[in-house]
Amino acid sequence: MGNGTNNREKGTPWFGVYVALLLLFGEHVWAQIRYSVPEEVKDGTVVGNIAKDLGLDISSLTDRRFRVVSGSKEAIFEVNQNNGALYVNKHIDREELCQGGSACLMELKILVENPLEIHYVLVEIADVNDHSPSFPEAEQTFEIAEHTLPGRRFQLHTARDPDAGVNSIRTYTLTQNDHFEVNIRQSDAGKVPFLVLKKSLDREQKDKHWLLVTAVDGGKPPLSGTLNVSIVVLDSNDNRPIFSQDIYEVTIAENIKIGTGIFQMNATDPDEGTNGEIEYNFSKTLNRDVYDIFELHKGSGEIRVKGKIDYEVNDIYELDVDASDKGTPPLTGECRIIIKIKDVNDNAPQIEVTSLSNKVPEDSKPGTVISLISVTDKDSGANAKIISQITNNVPFELKPSYKENTYSVVTKKNLDREDVSHYELSIKAIDCGQPPLSAFKTLNIQVADVNDNSPHFEQTPLEFYLFENNIAGTSVFSVTATDKDMDGNAAISYQITRYGKTNDIASFLNINSENGQISALKSFDFETLKSFQFQVVATDGGSPPLSSNVTVKVFILDQNDNTPVILYPVNSNGSAQGAEEIPRNIKAGDLVTKVRAYDADIGYNGWLLFSLQRVSDHSLFSLDRYTGQIRTLRSLTETDEAEHRLLILVKDNGNVSLSATATVTIKLVEPKEAFAASDVKSAATVDEEDNVTFYLMITLGSVSLLFVISIIVLIAMQCSKSTEYTSKYLQETNYDGTLCHSIQYRSGDKRYMLVGPRMSIGSTIVPGSHANTLVLPDRRHTSGEVRALIICFLSCLASNCTCDFWRQVLKAKEHPFARLLH
Repeated sequence: MGNGTNNREKGTPWFGVYVALLLLFGEHVWAQIRYSVPEEVKDGTVVGNIAKDLGLDISSLTDRRFRVVSGSKEAIFEVNQNNGALYVNKHIDREELCQGGSACLMELKILVENPLEIHYVLVEIADVNDHSPSFPEAEQTFEIAEHTLPGRRFQLHTARDPDAGVNSIRTYTLTQNDHFEVNIRQSDAGKVPFLVLKKSLDREQKDKHWLLVTAVDGGKPPLSGTLNVSIVVLDSNDNRPIFSQDIYEVTIAENIKIGTGIFQMNATDPDEGTNGEIEYNFSKTLNRDVYDIFELHKGSGEIRVKGKIDYEVNDIYELDVDASDKGTPPLTGECRIIIKIKDVNDNAPQIEVTSLSNKVPEDSKPGTVISLISVTDKDSGANAKIISQITNNVPFELKPSYKENTYSVVTKKNLDREDVSHYELSIKAIDCGQPPLSAFKTLNIQVADVNDNSPHFEQTPLEFYLFENNIAGTSVFSVTATDKDMDGNAAISYQITRYGKTNDIASFLNINSENGQISALKSFDFETLKSFQFQVVATDGGSPPLSSNVTVKVFILDQNDNTPVILYPVNSNGSAQGAEEIPRNIKAGDLVTKVRAYDADIGYNGWLLFSLQRVSDHSLFSLDRYTGQIRTLRSLTETDEAEHRLLILVKDNGNVSLSATATVTIKLVEPKEAFAASDVKSAATVDEEDNVTFYLMITLGSVSLLFVISIIVLIAMQCSKSTEYTSKYLQETNYDGTLCHSIQYRSGDKRYMLVGPRMSIGSTIVPGSHANTLVLPDRRHTSGEVRALIICFLSCLASNCTCDFWRQVLKAKEHPFARLLH
């Protein structure tokens, strides 16, 4: 383990450099210190006392936030703010941190504040012998012809040892034998062992040899690994493939496309036939990652790019290629291909924010440091040279540090929150490659805030639409206010004001003070309540608090909550059952009867459809799905049954359809019996016609009286006609032919619509219309409205409106037309 005092270099020349740096950068930088520590030491091991070596006051380390800045990864080293010591915080594995035999150095950033200073410390990780040599395979087999001459070399698997320096592989040994010895060749990748034949083999004496190769490193104590080598003695091929040279060199760019051919192997073998056929393979001594990047065609010998090549991962590859013939035993020739990777500008700069104060008081003086940033680029040469600048117009600037590509972000003029409360600093770093690549970093700077903004509602008043039959206690809608302030000044609470006429409705509402969710404590009914309004107050959490209110208008929407009611057939018990008698000589297409029903809902929810659910004979009767009319499909025969039962389903067109059923029993009788039944019904019809005659006399008298009154009123209104209102007769086009009478009138900007009561039960109603209803949006009666009401009334009488319809109008005292008649 090193010591900071021992490793720091002192002397007169270095002291002069130190003084120059201090004068140039002030209190923000110091000279660099270097320590050394071996790998695998225990957590908590002290590396050196940085505070002492830097000359810092130990008592002020905690207040000045003395710390190691490690970025996003877990820190391997930390400092003790009590004594200023640098200690090991995490297990150190040199082979994981640094690969290769070069020195393993880690640069640490030591940061202190008040005033802000940054120091750079180098820690060298010394290697220890903690790895044994290992071979890529446990066994290796050679097939050697017995006539092979002494001195022939066979390459063995190369052992790997992750340790470096003296702890790496030092030598290879071989078990004692008469025919073989080990020879070691030094290369850039390390020591490569070869098995050398020192005495000719005799297959008749011994056809197989077993050897043990041991790789030993230079550690103390030394560690070792073994390889079992088996030698099979054969008698065949006597010429091995030969390359034109032992080493080839190729240079390619790192962005070369996958599948591109980069080199063509060419070995020759003077043998003939299969002994001269050559097959190419990569040597088994190569690293595994080489097989993922390059591929070699066995037959042609062409080397192609298989995977992505990255200069920043590896800038050179050494490929050992074996050329083997197909003789028995096969002979092999070797060569090495050195592939050099040319760097291209494929890595954009990276901007790292070391420290950032995202809140700056508006009274900060120019030159105040708010952030420290560093810029790096993985490329090399000109591709790694970086130019950094702030691109937008803000009152901040980059001040370079003594270390290259390290900057401080400082204010360059006074700030004023009343003008700008938030700044976004756009920092651009561009390298000098061709083409140049750039990176951007945005710093968000907030100026100190005070509570000077009230909560604000985007819309006032607020309008919400709520379906009836809502579940009591559940959330129905929410209100949201915004506040331009920050933090606690922008924390908004909501409450409902409870006063005035809306107090009764507001008492059935509850609001979540934190999120504005409003829940209804009761279920609303469209037939009882159409709309209501109340006020919500939003208050922020500032001191003193500010508030604002908004009026909330709620409109209740209709739902399909009414089941269709069967009007006919209905028996004396109130059940939807009835019987009809028809003569057997009835013709195809004749009307048998009609099922009548109505629905209290409006629009699609009140639009009824009829369907046959069950019938004894499907070929005899049909049902109109819109009108409910039951007709014969064919003429009756003697073989038809005398009685037929029809089950009819009546359902509305709501999202969730509601339905009712009616049962119609149709009896087939002889024509004489049918005529007798018809006479009985005719007698009952005479009584009904007498009643109708009485009502018609009353209607005609009313029409005559109202006609005179209308003439007088029209003359009076014409004389006092206002230019603000005009009357027009408009034919309603929103209804199909199933309505008997539909007239719409407009007076100024008010609309009135009168739908005749003779509309059939199954007729189509346009969504949103009000069947048999005179719609009056406004209760104020202008001269045009009165005139329109009279015309509506006369038109309805002219279309034979039933007394039941006008009786319902007169009963509704709140109905505008009823008030006019009263």
